[in-house]
Formats: sequence, structure tokens, C-alpha cells
Amino acid sequence: MYPEPAVLVRRGEPAAGVAVVTLNRPAQRNALTVELKSALVDELSKVSADSSVRAVVLTGAGKSFCVGQDLREHANALRADPVTAFDTVERHYNPIVELLATMPKPVIAALNGSAAGAGLGFALACDLRLAAEGSTFATAFAAIGLTADSGLSAHLVHALGAARATELMLLGEPFSAEQALEWGLVRAVLPVDKVLPSALELAGRLAAGPTAAYAEIKKALALGAVSTLSAVLASEAQAQARLGLTHDHAGAVEAFLAKRQARFEGR
Repeated sequence: MYPEPAVLVRRGEPAAGVAVVTLNRPAQRNALTVELKSALVDELSKVSADSSVRAVVLTGAGKSFCVGQDLREHANALRADPVTAFDTVERHYNPIVELLATMPKPVIAALNGSAAGAGLGFALACDLRLAAEGSTFATAFAAIGLTADSGLSAHLVHALGAARATELMLLGEPFSAEQALEWGLVRAVLPVDKVLPSALELAGRLAAGPTAAYAEIKKALALGAVSTLSAVLASEAQAQARLGLTHDHAGAVEAFLAKRQARFEGR
């Protein structure tokens, strides 16, 4: 029997235009090895470039979403050469987070279980999150004498503010799905068997929407978090002009005037 791939990808099922990307090391709680991280870079690059995919769901196999770096593999890398042990940050973690955050289509994290370290970073790099009841989350880095990777420093501050982000990073205390909901980190907390179906339903809804506009919205929000008002206003004007030339915009305006439902084609 051949081994299962580290990352599974399913396209167009059950919703047209949706790709489901699954971290697939369930027995190890989807801990991140070089094999898994390399596969994730490759598969996310493919779905990002695939114009037939208009929304993406990221989830984990088994009972956890992702518990972060596989520390057994990391310990071996440290023993071999501590200088090169962290090359994986630039080779794998950074590209994964950039692909999720800048993908020109919505990405939904279906958090089927707990997430820690880089697993939490991946979840926060997605646009929307649904979480399973009973799941817990943690930054985890300080406990092993490290600072954050996977964009967690930026995403936690932007989502929660500096005070709470500092507390979560310094103390490393886990927090529940219910706390994440209260803080606005997740859209909903659901029974575990409802998380993926709900994420697929949401992804199907987004896949039927104005994909080009969603891509511009993602870029605008990212710029708005770090830039000046004048830069944001200039960027918004340029994006509006680009979207004004799209088939989706023209069709939606005509549909509004005709009092009928707009149909978006992602172009």
C-alpha cells in the first residue's frame, strides 16, 4: 500500500469552484514536517493560480487542525546544524502564509480541532475561520524559547490589539474556541461534524460571488492595516478603476437596475 500524501486536495466537490486543502498527518495531529510544508507550498500555489477555483477551504485530517512544527524533526535539524535549522521559515512558513493571505480568492479555515504555533498562524492567515467546539488554540512559541513565525506577530496584533497579543505571546496560555469567538477570531463555533460542511457551504457562497472584487478587497484590507490614509485612498481609487472594467461589475449594475439577481462569473 502506498503512503497517503501529506496534503490532500479536492476540487469542485461538493461545490463548484471550491478547493478543499487538507493537512494529512492525522496520527501526528498534522504536525508540520518538511514533507508536509513543501507539499502545502506546492498545492496552495496550484489552487491560487487555478482560475476555476474561486474559494478555498483549509482544514486538517483527524482530530486536530495543526499543532505546529514537528518538534522531533526540528530537534534532529538542531542537532545536525542549528544555523540551518531555521531555513524552513523562509523556505516554507513564509511562502505558505503569503499564499494564504494574498491568494486572489477567499480562503476559509475549517478548524476541525486544536491549532498551535504555526498552525494558529496558518489559521489567522486565512480570511474567515470556523472552529469546532472543544478545540483550543495557543501561540506556543515562548514555551520552546522562540518568537513567532507564520505571520502570527502581525495577525494577532491586527485581530486582537497589542495588549492581548502580547499576553498570548508572552504567557502562551491556551484559549478556547469560545474565547476565540468572543474576541472575533472565528466566525462561529460548531459541533465538529458541522465545521467542514459549514465551511463548504460558505465557500460555495463565496465561489459564486465577484472573485475579482474579493481579491481587491483582500489587498485593500491588508494595505489598510499598515499604511497611511492617503496611500489607502489612492489604492482604493486604482482598484475601483480596475474593477469598473470587469464583466461582473457591469453585469451587477445592469441586474440591479433590472431588479434581478446578479450572476457573477469571476471576471
